[in-house]
Amino acid sequence: MGSHAEAVVDSPVGWVADHIKRYVASDGEDGHLWRGVQTALLTTRGRRSGKLHRTALIYGQDGDRYLLVASQGGAPKHPAWYLNLTDQPEVELQVGADKFTGIARTANAEERAKLWSTMTGLWPAYEDYQRKTDREIPLVIIDRIQD
Repeated sequence: MGSHAEAVVDSPVGWVADHIKRYVASDGEDGHLWRGVQTALLTTRGRRSGKLHRTALIYGQDGDRYLLVASQGGAPKHPAWYLNLTDQPEVELQVGADKFTGIARTANAEERAKLWSTMTGLWPAYEDYQRKTDREIPLVIIDRIQD
């Protein structure tokens, strides 16, 4: 996705940035599990800045696919990382020590109906977040690009 020399901008949220630093430094040993759930580091290309942006997110799995929820805690607007990947679907994902390139897309209505319960089973607060906002919270599916 980017050259290894390219700088990555971490989340501006302090505790998330700390989480990312620990995750990267320990190859996921410190940070993969967070409050009892598994987290991954997602790197997207900024749709306006062109810079790489990294954040930590809870993930689920459906077979070989990785699932993310663009909840932003039920905020009225989509998170920046989601807007970035809708513009540039090639992303980097780090799951523990495993780092790979993937193609991200928004689940269609049928897929979302099937997979939403996978994610609320991992993090029940997603239901509360959905109730708090008028927008349908997107469920993102990431397919690993085979090398």
